[in-house]
Amino acid sequence: MREEYTYAVARIRAMEVNLFSKEVVDQLIACQTYEQCLQLLEEKGWGDGALQKDMEGILAREEEKIWDVVRELGIPLERFDVLMYPKLFHNLKAAIKEVCTEETNHQIFYENGMVMGKEMLTLVRERRFEELPEVLQEVAREAYESLLHTRDGQLCDIMIDKATLEAICQAGKETKEPVIREYAESYVAVANIKVAVRSAKTGKSLDFMEKAMTDCEGIRWERLAKAALAGIEGICEYLQETSYSQGAEVLRQSMSAFERWCDNRIIETMKSQKYEAFTLGPVVAYVIARQNEIRTVRMVLSGKQNRLPEESIRERIREMYV
Repeated sequence: MREEYTYAVARIRAMEVNLFSKEVVDQLIACQTYEQCLQLLEEKGWGDGALQKDMEGILAREEEKIWDVVRELGIPLERFDVLMYPKLFHNLKAAIKEVCTEETNHQIFYENGMVMGKEMLTLVRERRFEELPEVLQEVAREAYESLLHTRDGQLCDIMIDKATLEAICQAGKETKEPVIREYAESYVAVANIKVAVRSAKTGKSLDFMEKAMTDCEGIRWERLAKAALAGIEGICEYLQETSYSQGAEVLRQSMSAFERWCDNRIIETMKSQKYEAFTLGPVVAYVIARQNEIRTVRMVLSGKQNRLPEESIRERIREMYV
């Protein structure tokens, strides 16, 4: 029914006014110190209501707030699997590495994913893979055994990273929501391109890229991988044949510039949801906008911590949703 999301969209419209605009981000960048940035964030309602000196604590709380909103709207979290899979698979990777290498407290876990860090660690340590979400079970067993016997951390990363892309791609194909499908396709395509660029710069083989890439609607991994064997220019020439043609010239500048272009492209695509009123699209767009907002604030805070000049920080900033 078209009315199914009417209330949720109305709530989201009211909350969108609190999203950071370019002007607010400029104000944050203009702060003279890291501490002043934190003060401004507190004034904007970020964190738990008390001035925090811990950047990670503030950003983690803001991520939690995103999913608190989704729950309050009564929308099942599985509708947002595509957006949650990266952190879910990251937690699996972190747990396997900690268990197999016996190096405790060296891994970072996300505590707002589908399986929290401590729970993931317990399930992996006790090899209770059947209790993991179904999308994790097979790769969890394979990656665990691989790292345990080969001690090849890179191979473990590749296995789990590819499984992440496959899960996102599949979820995108199965959804009835165009906005989720578009996001999934873009996410997987960009991930493939990143693998290709890193492989071109480090001289990786076609076999390596096959293990790391997966097909998606806009990018065919085999053609991209073969293009990467010819270097960055080969990748750019292939991209000019795809929907990522406008990004080819940006990629010639740098990978960081290309990543920024890709993120901005996704945000621009999401902006069309401002005119929807009866679908899940505006809620998905809001979640993506908030995640983009949190990444942007992280870039600014990290820049202030490292005493980077304002211009250097601005070069990293993504387009905002509002």
